[in-house]
Amino acid sequence: MNEDKLEEKVTFAAIYARTSSPNQRFNYSIKEQVYQCWNFCRQRGWVVKYVFVDEAQSGGTVERPKFQLMLHKAKEGEFNVIVFWKLDRFCRSLVDLVNVEKMLRWWNVGLCSVTEFIDTTTPVGRFNFRNLASVAELERELIGERARLGLYALAREGKWPNPHPPLGYDRDANGRLVIDQVEAELVKRIFQLYLDHKSMSHVAYLLNKEGISTKRGKIWNARAVKDVLANTLYIGDYKVAGVNIHVEDYRIIDDATFQAAQRLRTRFTFKEGKRPPMAPARKMAQLEKIISRYREILRKYNIAFDAQEVIIGCQTQV
Repeated sequence: MNEDKLEEKVTFAAIYARTSSPNQRFNYSIKEQVYQCWNFCRQRGWVVKYVFVDEAQSGGTVERPKFQLMLHKAKEGEFNVIVFWKLDRFCRSLVDLVNVEKMLRWWNVGLCSVTEFIDTTTPVGRFNFRNLASVAELERELIGERARLGLYALAREGKWPNPHPPLGYDRDANGRLVIDQVEAELVKRIFQLYLDHKSMSHVAYLLNKEGISTKRGKIWNARAVKDVLANTLYIGDYKVAGVNIHVEDYRIIDDATFQAAQRLRTRFTFKEGKRPPMAPARKMAQLEKIISRYREILRKYNIAFDAQEVIIGCQTQV
């Protein structure tokens, strides 16, 4: 009986640690976060039952593999409290934070931060939690805004703001795009193959058959071919991070070829991405063809129907 009472007093903890990049340094490292959380639990006499780690995962969403596993274990009653080094390591979205905290409270699971006065098992702790959650979301938005401004500044200078330029280009030492002549020839060939064969899938098949890979070393598919055909950078239109300018030096494809490819690529699209309705005469011809194909089968099984009535019925819907 005494042992049962002692066991009921044990607080089982789960440690959660996260980094937003694989090379995160200083106190944000996974190793340091786990170490600090473990000491925090030890000082309070809590038993660490699980350690959940998400590496290179954004805090702006709760759709993280180990985070979701942790919630699943919490729902099953595997532990009493989740310990993390700092609130922004746990989550950065205010809406997500409040929703997760409410859900954990329903499961009788608390939240504790090593570096902040957060303990959601008490009213004061929940008040502090929500205040810090607001600060965390503000910080996330400011970081995002600074990132967007940085990308815009790079793009305005004609620089490519990520390390992976499209097929046909490389980046020089200053970050500006330069045409890779070998890849540029492949871009021209893709456009010509598409105009000749009128099929993105067939173009992908031909490229793969020749052992030609994509810019990142993968096999071609219709989507990869479409990305090439739809890229306006090939006619010098530089549209990156809110910047929309024309840089003739970036041109690989002439306007006539590019527009011909776009007409072919969008030939089946209509309003809002739908195919145009079939012409009435063509629709009736198709219907008569289908009826004649199955007429003998229907007669074989003594199934009678008025073909003309079917056709007239369809005409009223055209």
